[in-house]
Amino acid sequence: MGKTHEHIDGRLRAFIEAQPLFFTATAPLAEDGTVNLSPKGLKGSFAVIDERTVAYLDFAGSNAETIAHLRENGRITLMWCAFQGPPNIVRVHGRGEAVFRDDERWAGLLAHFPGIDPSPHGLRAVIVVTAELVRDTCGYAVPFMTYDEDRDLHGKRFAREDDASLDAYFAKKEHIAASIDGLPGLPLPLPPLPR
Repeated sequence: MGKTHEHIDGRLRAFIEAQPLFFTATAPLAEDGTVNLSPKGLKGSFAVIDERTVAYLDFAGSNAETIAHLRENGRITLMWCAFQGPPNIVRVHGRGEAVFRDDERWAGLLAHFPGIDPSPHGLRAVIVVTAELVRDTCGYAVPFMTYDEDRDLHGKRFAREDDASLDAYFAKKEHIAASIDGLPGLPLPLPPLPR
């Protein structure tokens, strides 16, 4: 039932761009390291850059496991599943990189997210993923669920922060500068947002 695709285009692209939620999975190289699985949402925070490249915005939170794992080994899998309509699951297995605010690619990458104002959300990085393997499967066991709307709590919470207070927030969190397994996480202090 599964099918491998050469590119992220056509029906496949339309499907992943229509989903309000996706998941990321990363892991350190150590066999006893902590595997990380994260849900990602917020309308407009995901983009298909080209037929082999996707990206999503990484916002402030209480850890930085994905960033730490990408800095160590670059391995990442993204997954979307249909909670409405025909059953489907799409996975993009690839190599990821966290692009930080002081990177010369920052402004060009942000242009792919026209509906997002990066300043009030505590934007930390843009995660860019180059697909190595793209597969879809049936998704017959995924339940029907409805999407009502995005929560506005994250935006409201981090709209109160500027770069200095965001750095202070990160400094209080145990797993921002280093992962659960002690890998380098988010570089601190954050470079200021470009003006």
